[in-house]
Amino acid sequence: QVQLVESGGGLVQAGGSLRLSCAASGRTFSSYAMGWFRQAPGEKREFAAAISWSGGNTYYADSVKGRFTISRDNNKNMVYLQMNSLKPEDTAVYYCAAAQPGVERTWAIHGAYGVIYWGKGTLVTVSS
Repeated sequence: QVQLVESGGGLVQAGGSLRLSCAASGRTFSSYAMGWFRQAPGEKREFAAAISWSGGNTYYADSVKGRFTISRDNNKNMVYLQMNSLKPEDTAVYYCAAAQPGVERTWAIHGAYGVIYWGKGTLVTVSS
């Protein structure tokens, strides 16, 4: 069992930066692929970024590529999402997700397929 708790959301002006954190409980954290999804008001939840269990591979949605960076620290059971050059269209609730290794490679195409654990989300609001 893994519990995920996100933090770091808030209000920021367009062009600004935020760093989201996801704290995971459980001794098996390092065996899971991790990711960030987001859901804007009235929209479906969509994939943003993912990282393999080792941190050696990362994947991004086209909409955030070059602006967002996902990373993890397996010693601290943490996953991060550094968000730069934020745009109003990045406004959403951001969710941390965990899945079996390899599943993260499918998220950019198949969405939240195979997600085992979800956090409760943290709200990011980008003003214009």
